[in-house]
Amino acid sequence: MAKVTFLEESCKGCGLCVDACPKHILQLSREKLNKKGHSPVEMTDQEKCIGCAFCATMCPDCIITVER
Repeated sequence: MAKVTFLEESCKGCGLCVDACPKHILQLSREKLNKKGHSPVEMTDQEKCIGCAFCATMCPDCIITVER
């Protein structure tokens, strides 16, 4: 199973990773804001992650790390 980590404080909440996820398990937080005032991305179900790294590839700020 893949391990995905996000640098939440650097996330600008653009949503490109959310759109790229084939399993639809990423979302922008509805409850948190980072220090920049953006809703950071979060994973809804780590168990369903297939480790494709589409999210990391799409992120313009390189805040996503996928480890297999």
